Amino acid sequence: MQKNKLKSLIHFHFIVFIFGFTAILGSLISIDSFQLVWYRMLIASICLLILAPFLNKKLNISMSLFLKLFFCGVIISLHWVFFFKAIKVSNVSITLSILSLGAFITSFLEPILYKRKIVFYEVILGLLVVAGTAIIFKTQFHYLEGILYALVSVILSVFFTLFNGKLIGKTSSFTISLYELLGGFLTISILLIINNDLNLDLLSLKNNDFVWLFILGTICTAYAFVISVEVMKHLTPYSVMLSINMEPVYGILLAIVFLNESENMSFDFYIGFLLIFTSVILNGVLKLKQK
Repeated sequence: MQKNKLKSLIHFHFIVFIFGFTAILGSLISIDSFQLVWYRMLIASICLLILAPFLNKKLNISMSLFLKLFFCGVIISLHWVFFFKAIKVSNVSITLSILSLGAFITSFLEPILYKRKIVFYEVILGLLVVAGTAIIFKTQFHYLEGILYALVSVILSVFFTLFNGKLIGKTSSFTISLYELLGGFLTISILLIINNDLNLDLLSLKNNDFVWLFILGTICTAYAFVISVEVMKHLTPYSVMLSINMEPVYGILLAIVFLNESENMSFDFYIGFLLIFTSVILNGVLKLKQK
């Protein structure tokens, strides 16, 4: 069991690295966040539907489970919309830093939903994250709109992780991922129809957009989404959210390399980010000592 947890944690960190790369792709892709998520979920859903018969995956589930997975699909699709919207109006570094609040929010909500005691050091580390986030707020206030979008995104991410954790084991991670992605795709399609944006103009992409969207939909979504659901069988929602806190580390490093974002960020921003990063490291050390 312990070996499975360690293996799952290492594998999940690789997936988080891929998640960090999605922020770079979101910055490179020229279309707006709703269209971007529509393509992302469409490509990922088609990919899984094609693979299902080759992998002998059974897709029959009860209506009750279908509705629950559909609901989670709605949440994750809106999380991605606000996530990419935040990147478009601010930048990758700001958006990913705010996402680190997820562990702090989860430390309070998980004990309620999973009926366990609040762990004192989880709250302390969560407060450390809040302190780092407050510094980012203060030094990057001109990115307020992006920060607010990122806050909505992280709240949706927390609820998705908590609700999805309840569904692990009900069916295969492949089936869970497929129905959640289809649910999200239908949700975004309805929103596009309401806004009269689901038309032929949606198919007009710049040369590089389709390449980035294909990578986003296959590797960064179809593959990463299925594996992230699978490893949740061996990890608590809090451990998942705290591992996801490494996404800003990977994403910001990638943004510095590929987008040269370091020129746009102040020294105080990196102080705030360092506090967030420290909370991730300390949590890992404390959990290892417990084991």
